[in-house]
Amino acid sequence: MNGDWLLRGRDGRLSVYLPSGEALLCRAELAPGGPWEAPPRQVGGDQKLRPGPAVGQGADGYAHLVSWRPTKPGEAGLVHSTHFRPRLAALDWSPIGHPDKTGDRTGTPAVAVDAQGRAHVFVRNSSGGVSMAAQKEKGGWDPWRDLKGSDVQEDLAAVTGECGRVELYAAVPGGLLYWRQGERGTPPVLEEAVETPVRPGTLRAVATSADRTTLFYTDDSGDLCAWRPGGKPVSLLASAGPGPVSAVRCELDGHDCTLLAQRSSSGRVAFAAYPTEQEAAGAWWTESGPQLPSDARVSLATDEDGRVVAATLSPSTGQLLLTRRKDEPGLALEAWREG
Repeated sequence: MNGDWLLRGRDGRLSVYLPSGEALLCRAELAPGGPWEAPPRQVGGDQKLRPGPAVGQGADGYAHLVSWRPTKPGEAGLVHSTHFRPRLAALDWSPIGHPDKTGDRTGTPAVAVDAQGRAHVFVRNSSGGVSMAAQKEKGGWDPWRDLKGSDVQEDLAAVTGECGRVELYAAVPGGLLYWRQGERGTPPVLEEAVETPVRPGTLRAVATSADRTTLFYTDDSGDLCAWRPGGKPVSLLASAGPGPVSAVRCELDGHDCTLLAQRSSSGRVAFAAYPTEQEAAGAWWTESGPQLPSDARVSLATDEDGRVVAATLSPSTGQLLLTRRKDEPGLALEAWREG
């Protein structure tokens, strides 16, 4: 999944989204903090999907899901579904179209949701730039719009700031690009580019203050870096493993912190926390849990009580493991258990 696949719905229940073959599955808590339903349910009906779905969530708690589906031999189109509550069925997949009108899959989509609850879908186009389609306020979709850029790599990182404006980050050879809405309801504009070596597939963005978001990525040397537009990238610490990090802003012992999690090279989950937007304070990894398959990914969220929840999922095995922060000082976690 592109995006945080562990979400808290507006009813307080946690849910996870699990790509499985040509389908997207969902599992949810039966009650907040309670047991999980089994088996998982298929999202959006029985349409066949291509690999690489994306998920985003609005302030209303609704999940927006986007994926490619085959339309005819050698061609594909993007589809969208809304999941209003974890225990309800998601809407059927509906077509968004193709950024180039016709053609095959062009890249992994990304989705962010603005303050009015409208999904904004981003994807690389066949020219190597970025295209966007946004939901209309009263239903349907605006036409695809070319946001420019060139040599954009496969994965994008879309995020909504606390002010409700949608932002987008993309990696290009030797650098990063950044788009931002000037006003709500307007298309994001390419505002900034920075030179920095970026490993493909490692972008993750999170809102970190009232008017700023922070992008995390791994550079060519293996360092995990943080970048806020308007400044310079900062090396935070050596990455724990090769994949992307998950990040969540949370309160730890009364302090506003950003918590990072990543599958480490040893196979366990590594956690690191530091005061939000204060990278100079430093951070260090602490490993937790059992060894995981090499394809396992980590996602972070907070439950209805504000406690951090971490989940790991291995596509090859389908195993879902979860842990919560204990009600005690520090980042003490409960024992990992199967969901």
